Amino acid sequence: MRSPVTRPPRAERSRRVSKALTASLTGVLVASTMSMVAPAAHAADVPAPTAHYDMSHSGTSLLDVSGNNRNASLTGFTDASFADAAGDAVLRFKADGYAALPKGLVTGTDNDFTVEYTVAAQSAANHFGWVIGDGVGPWNTTQLGNHIFLSPRSAQGGYTDQVLAAIRVKSGSSNGETRMPAGGGLNPGFTTLTMVGSGNTLTLYRDGSVISTLTHANSLSSIIPSGNVLGYLGRSLYQGDALLRADVTDVKFWDAALTSEQVGSSMPTASQKSSTTSALLRGDVAATMLRSNTSLDSVSSNLNLASSVNGVALTWASSNPAVVSTTGVVSRSITENTPVTLTATSSLGTLTFDVIVVAPNVATDLDAISLASRTTENLPLATKGAVNGAAISWTSSNPALVTSTSAAYVAPAVGAADPYRGGGLVARPAYGAGDAKVTLTATATLNGQSAQKTFDVTVAEKGRWAPDAGYAAAYFKSDGDEKIYQAATSGNDFFSFSPVNAGQPVITSTTDTKGLRDPYILRSKDGDKYYMVATDLCISCGTGWGPAQSNGSLKIEVWESTDLVQWTRTNGVNEGITINQPEAGMTWAPEAYWDDALQSYVVHFSSRLYNSAAKTNTDNLHARVFYVLTRDFKTFTYPPTEWQNTGFARIDSTVQKIGDYYYRFTKNEEGGAADGLEAGKDIFLERSKVLTAPTTRSDWNADPEKTWQLTDTNMTALETGQAGEGPQIVKLNAGDPNNAGGDGYAFLVDNFGAGGYRAFVTTGSAISSSSQADRLSRRSDWNVRPVGGLPASPRHGSFVSVSQSVLTAMRDWTSVRAVASTTTVTNAGRTVTAAVEAADKGDVAGTVTFTGEGWTQTAALNQRSASVEVPSTVRSVTARYDGYTDGRVTASTSSALSLGLDLSAAVANRCVAGKVTQVVTVTNADSVAADVTVAGAFGSKKMTVAAGKTASTTFSTRATSIDAGTMSIDAVTSGTKSDATTFTVPAPRGSCG
Repeated sequence: MRSPVTRPPRAERSRRVSKALTASLTGVLVASTMSMVAPAAHAADVPAPTAHYDMSHSGTSLLDVSGNNRNASLTGFTDASFADAAGDAVLRFKADGYAALPKGLVTGTDNDFTVEYTVAAQSAANHFGWVIGDGVGPWNTTQLGNHIFLSPRSAQGGYTDQVLAAIRVKSGSSNGETRMPAGGGLNPGFTTLTMVGSGNTLTLYRDGSVISTLTHANSLSSIIPSGNVLGYLGRSLYQGDALLRADVTDVKFWDAALTSEQVGSSMPTASQKSSTTSALLRGDVAATMLRSNTSLDSVSSNLNLASSVNGVALTWASSNPAVVSTTGVVSRSITENTPVTLTATSSLGTLTFDVIVVAPNVATDLDAISLASRTTENLPLATKGAVNGAAISWTSSNPALVTSTSAAYVAPAVGAADPYRGGGLVARPAYGAGDAKVTLTATATLNGQSAQKTFDVTVAEKGRWAPDAGYAAAYFKSDGDEKIYQAATSGNDFFSFSPVNAGQPVITSTTDTKGLRDPYILRSKDGDKYYMVATDLCISCGTGWGPAQSNGSLKIEVWESTDLVQWTRTNGVNEGITINQPEAGMTWAPEAYWDDALQSYVVHFSSRLYNSAAKTNTDNLHARVFYVLTRDFKTFTYPPTEWQNTGFARIDSTVQKIGDYYYRFTKNEEGGAADGLEAGKDIFLERSKVLTAPTTRSDWNADPEKTWQLTDTNMTALETGQAGEGPQIVKLNAGDPNNAGGDGYAFLVDNFGAGGYRAFVTTGSAISSSSQADRLSRRSDWNVRPVGGLPASPRHGSFVSVSQSVLTAMRDWTSVRAVASTTTVTNAGRTVTAAVEAADKGDVAGTVTFTGEGWTQTAALNQRSASVEVPSTVRSVTARYDGYTDGRVTASTSSALSLGLDLSAAVANRCVAGKVTQVVTVTNADSVAADVTVAGAFGSKKMTVAAGKTASTTFSTRATSIDAGTMSIDAVTSGTKSDATTFTVPAPRGSCG
């Protein structure tokens, strides 16, 4: 940051810039001189400006270096918004900020004024470079203030890619805007646009030459605001217009009309602008080149040798194409560090970059691997090095816990190949079994080198399961409210949603574009975690739909949660994850689905794809759908794979597997029928057995074993009367009143122009049976439900099933609380069993402690029960469920169980006078005497057996042989009758013949 006192004048700085560039900028050519005016031999005297902003700044002030102390106030910018172009400051407007101009720069005493504006803009948009006037509002309203504005590169019809300037003074029902005739676009690099108001004439100069004039009948006094703000740099007064995207290096204001000679004398010279353009270009080219490399002195992966940067076309040459090609491909076959000179030739001259390509070290690929120390998911065991491309294989100390790389892996004929070649598949221990540890060894080979590295990983036990008892939703509200909101049902009825968190946003973005749209929640394959992905887009921040599609975010925003209340970034930092390629235009509506074949999550999204990162072509810009793979929502395969490209616009796919097929609902983004799809802006249905199978046509007769077969189209508009997008499909829970048959699904479509989601209730069998001859949407039971029961005004979101504990946490907006438990005990003799049941009917893990007189024993639960053998001295047992380390189920204690008397009995046969006699022997191991009744096929008898004694009784059968049978033993405590014991013993077959 420089003080305006110490900052040298622009002319001096430009000389210093030129000198500084000499070593790196060879043969600089002066920018095109078309429409430029060279300074005259005797330059006209130029009056001092009322304010001069050369993009010096201090904190939130854009400094006025004229000496008049009319600093402008900055909003949205940081120090990083300002670039140093070899001594010349440039404010880089990226639709992220603006400057408020103070009053006094121009007054309304007459119609004379001058604004000089030096700018470079690469993208057309509905944005203002500067405006005199205040009052932001809709078109043709009184909220919209009167003004004069200039747009350096417009997207308006008739002015596309040209300078647009106009004056607006509203009168009656007329909007009052009068536009200056189109005079063309900017010159290459930085261009100075000067507007002069003189009487009732506006004159617009481009680099000193007149390109447009306008005669009007308005008065500047009707435009100059009465408040403290004269106008803005980079902000439109039209509500909904984008903030400026351009580089600005110099702005001056006069409260007077300059002559054409003064206009030419005042502005920066062509050489000065060329120097600034070149210096800025060099820095931007260098930054663009890097990709994943940390510096040009240590290049180990491909460079991005863009064909155009800042709107300047570049042609590349390499001093050693075998090491770095002219497309940026970096060789990994070299054995020593190799210097290479890359030369970019443009209309501004040549830029040279000396790079050093680092010889690959196989260990570097191993050092780049990062595995979670504890995992709940399959592991992304990379088989190709991220730095040098080394071949990597993995072995596991316990393949039953985590699989090794399979040398026999063969890629499928259709769909994505497994990037991990069978490795990294995790078998989590059961809930209650505890975590398990494994050591994984990676072996990397490259250019005859080999290296190994080990990784210790803890495999987490499975989380607690409980039946689903309700539903949750996530959504954003509108183009003006791009935050994530959530809602939950009141119970297990899908149509009973209401907001949670007191209706306040759950996540508000403070990073990247600062907007969140299209949130999608996916439950993990094991069901104990949720992932949420969202579009990184902020239309309300001033981004127009055109720029959003051509230069939108390449990131997705990703979180994870176990309770849908607390969300944490999967990457551990407050920013999104780049998954899209530089040639892409945007990354919209990401969703994810589990792929059974790949044992990974497929993250798919809609995007445009340009011919290059310059994004200059205008053909083949229909939206397509791409996918990447992930196992942890932190690392993703790259680059994205094209999934759907029929030559017509498709967006917003969502997937549901039913039986052996995946069913995919997608929006036809075309304005009308296209490629077999009957209507634009509506939903169609396809099916395939291979989730990642490519789609090149919308085809009723396609083979679903190899691609996606069309099974329905034009599914919602005929019922809703509205265009629809953002389809969602949700399997209804058991017990939901909307799921009487048990096969129910709710299908939802976002009627984005009419209040949000509308719902259809259908079945899995109905979806799976849809065909061209018998379409789901043409059946009599395909009817849109009345409005109600869904979140109010939800836009493009998602719906997911939840357990009772998660539902309660969302309703109370707190962490998940432990559910209550009940413990009961039963016995079979001295074997006592405790059964533990959770209030939500879910899993129970942990231990049970059994207690009796002077005795205790702890046993682990297995299938929600535990058993022990109780000593004979214990006559009463209580069981306490102790809970588990996760604290998800509360402890509970059973009622006392009386075990009665400790008796045993045996039956034997004797022969007496040739007849069978049964002898029953009762042993009393208890501490008290027992009154015993013995009964069998040959009568019953009573006897008292003293404590610690054995007694016998006999039964005469009067038969020479008897069949086997049983005898019952009934006993009570002698005297008190307090303990009772009943059991049976076998009576063996007997014969005396």
